[in-house]
This record gives sequence, structure tokens and C-alpha cells, in this order.
Amino acid sequence: MSLTTTQSATQSGVQRPTKRYDYIDDGAAIYVDSFATIRRETGFDHLPADAERVAVRMVHGTGQIDLAHDLVIHDRLVVSARTALNLGAPIITDAGMVASGVTRARLPKDNEVLCALRDERVPALARAMGTTRSAAALSLLENRFDGAVIAIGNAPTALFHLLEMILDGAPRPAAIVGCPVGFIGAAESKQALEEAEIDIPFLTIRGRRGGSAMTASALNALAQEKE
Repeated sequence: MSLTTTQSATQSGVQRPTKRYDYIDDGAAIYVDSFATIRRETGFDHLPADAERVAVRMVHGTGQIDLAHDLVIHDRLVVSARTALNLGAPIITDAGMVASGVTRARLPKDNEVLCALRDERVPALARAMGTTRSAAALSLLENRFDGAVIAIGNAPTALFHLLEMILDGAPRPAAIVGCPVGFIGAAESKQALEEAEIDIPFLTIRGRRGGSAMTASALNALAQEKE
């Protein structure tokens, strides 16, 4: 903290509490040390070389070193997703928490981050389709699929729904990040993505693990090569 900042904080009546614990409190140093620790404690040789930083960020976002071993990343995922974002493509996601986790400063073209879950039409559409709101919300964004980066970080039903839409002829996204979480359908939906014959670059993680933090971490790494 600079002298000017310290003086300003003191003048405003806001002061740091007495430091009683021995810990690193420099943000930049924490970042560097975290990534170094991750690289020391796990391996990424089974992944495409250009996907290492994506995997590191996902491990960093979850604190789970063994996460890397369950990652499945298509050889063209990084190039396809990054090229799409550099061309201004939107990110489409199933969950507001994923959208909130995207660091806007990393987006190369101030890309839109779209989630239709709160659209007032979603509840009725979900009832009519006989599916979840997360799944139905994707249908409202079908006209934005072409060349987009689609990220599913919450609902397995949304990933199944997305695959079914594409197999039915929906516009094709540039890349899919499929990391829904849960005990019912999560592992199965990600296996379906891995095995789907749709020839779209993807990223997923085998098993029940997934979630918004993991998915947003992947998107932030794909948005910008800089670590």
C-alpha cells in the first residue's frame, strides 16, 4: 500500500486491523505463488499443450489439484474458443453465477455474456417443454448460437438440451465448455458431450464435479492468453 493510499485510508477513518498472522498479503505474489504451486503438484501432460493455462486456472478456481486428471479438452478447444471471442462472439451460459464470474476486463472485444434464465418467458416455456428452466432458457438464445462460446456450469439438463438442439440442427457454436455439477445427470451429460458426434471443440470434466467457479475460470483463461 502506497503512502498516499495509507494516508487516505487513515484520513477516512478506515484502518487495517493489527496483523496477527503470518500470511502473504500481496495480491500479485499470491497469484504467482498459487500458479507455481499448482504446476509443482500436478501434471498436464495428458492435455493439449495450449490448454495448460486453462487447466491451471480451473485448478486455481477450485483448489482441487486432482481436478486436472479428470479434464477432457479437445485439441482445437483453445484455438476455436479464443478465435471466436477475438471476433466478438458472445458467451452463452446456463447460470447467472457463471456469467458473474467472467472477468469482463479479460474479454477481448467487450463480448456479450448472455444468460436467459431470468427471462419472464422461461417458466412457461419450461412447463411446455417438460424440462428445467435452465434447459428451456437455452432455447431462447438459439438465434445467438452460431459461432458462440457456450458454457454450461450448473445444470446437467441444460447440457443434454444443448446437445439435443445441435443434433436437431440448431446453429453450431464455436466451442462448448460443459461442466455441470451434481449427483443426477451430471456425469452422464458430460459423457454425452465427450461422445457426441457433433465435431465441436469442447472442454469437460468427468464425474460429478463441476460448477460455476470452475466454468468461469475456464472462460477467463480462454478469453485471454495472458495468465
